[in-house]
Amino acid sequence: MRNRKAALSAIAAAASLALTLSACGQDSDGGSEDTKGDAKGSTVGIAMPTKSSERWIADGANVEKNLKAAGYKTKLAFGEDDPDTQVSQIENMITQGVSALIIAAIDNKSLDNVLQQAKDAKIPVISYDRLILNSPNVDYYASFDNEKVGALQGGYIVEKLGLKDGSKKGPFNVELFAGSNDDNNTQYFFNGAMKVLQPYIDKKQLVVKSGQTKLNQVTTLRWDGGTAQKRMEELLTAAYRKDRVDAVLSPYDGISIGILSALKSDDYGSKNKPLPVVTGQDAEVASVKSIIAGEQTQTVYKDTRQLAEVASKMVDAVLGDKKPETNDTKTYDNGSKVVPAYLLEPVNVDKTNYKEVVVDSGYIKESDLK
Repeated sequence: MRNRKAALSAIAAAASLALTLSACGQDSDGGSEDTKGDAKGSTVGIAMPTKSSERWIADGANVEKNLKAAGYKTKLAFGEDDPDTQVSQIENMITQGVSALIIAAIDNKSLDNVLQQAKDAKIPVISYDRLILNSPNVDYYASFDNEKVGALQGGYIVEKLGLKDGSKKGPFNVELFAGSNDDNNTQYFFNGAMKVLQPYIDKKQLVVKSGQTKLNQVTTLRWDGGTAQKRMEELLTAAYRKDRVDAVLSPYDGISIGILSALKSDDYGSKNKPLPVVTGQDAEVASVKSIIAGEQTQTVYKDTRQLAEVASKMVDAVLGDKKPETNDTKTYDNGSKVVPAYLLEPVNVDKTNYKEVVVDSGYIKESDLK
């Protein structure tokens, strides 16, 4: 269910490198800076995963906004879901002399070598939303309570099917989807959801007719909606010729839209075949519109404006030789170290509260939902 911060540059002699970077991503306030010394006015490198998701575009913009307000320049690059491209972009930022890096990893296991380069150059690294794995050279982690995201999704399914209050006993048919297998958040989302759903599966009040209940059976590479649509079509063909699916655990809005496309192609949403409960995450405009239209049922809202602010404050603190604020120093072991983290709270959103939560807060303009 989504690399978020800014970069610093070094002089016009690196023009060819800057050209390479802007060919691979987005370059903001390019040009070059002296290396760290006085932190204010230096450049922070921001590496985001892709511009194909509105969520990551917003993250990049919000990180830039916060860093510029704090007196920094920024260099923002989008890796377009290609790990090699992202590594190249980060290498260029390091060569150009950025003072810090904010990285939302595409593949959280592919950055060890480039992060060693950052360490050697004394460049601090903030892991943004997706924890970077297997590297000791990650200084801090800014994210949401990712297990709670999954718990909200699983809990919503249980509540909407009437299992929570005991008004219905089931059995109900449910299918499970998870995020990309190279994103560490995937296991937290899935585990959080399954802690809620598993007791009902054990009691056979929830039935996974496909039999696909293990994380490695239900992942969706790169969080791709088209991949999810294809898998949902296959599940409907194999397991639901005579039965209907009552709920689908989806970890992310883009995946949810793909799932709904498959369902509607199989006549779900018609008068005699209502759509199942379909969860989501990120409160993207397309999915909020889908919720208003009575298609997608739920999403988990994560105010990425707050996340951008947290990550920017981490950079400012580190570059000012101060210790950033954290609220979790035990949970996020990346395989090389426990990374100190600051976690924000996610919020359930459906048709009953979307206006209050995402419109009135200014996260989405009401005009965008027309």
